[in-house]
Amino acid sequence: MTATDAIYIVDDDPITVFGIRKMLQSLYPDRPIHTFANGRQALDAVKAASDAGNLPEVIFLDINMPIMDGWQFLEAFIRLPIESPIRVNIVTSSIDPFDYNQWQHFKSRSHHIIDFRNKPLKREELAAIIRAA
Repeated sequence: MTATDAIYIVDDDPITVFGIRKMLQSLYPDRPIHTFANGRQALDAVKAASDAGNLPEVIFLDINMPIMDGWQFLEAFIRLPIESPIRVNIVTSSIDPFDYNQWQHFKSRSHHIIDFRNKPLKREELAAIIRAA
């Protein structure tokens, strides 16, 4: 199972999704970008992509979403038998210390590259994230 150049955006805020998608499309017009309104949809997509050997390279993950939030997604995601590290970028407007501590907790438990960034993301940040992947 290897990563592809696909990018996943997992966020229930259509304005945030629109902004990230527009910036990514202008920077990387040939990369497939898939969006999901909650962690459950994204987890199902990751599982299907894993079965097909077509994992995303980068995931932008909101933490406050309905059905399955970002922390629940990460809990299930890090248990999947995925060998190649995937870059997961937690993107949030939260200033709650609990969220920062949760990020540290997941970061220490996973071989995936898990970063924490505050909204709104800037074009330069997105470019740096994708280049690092």
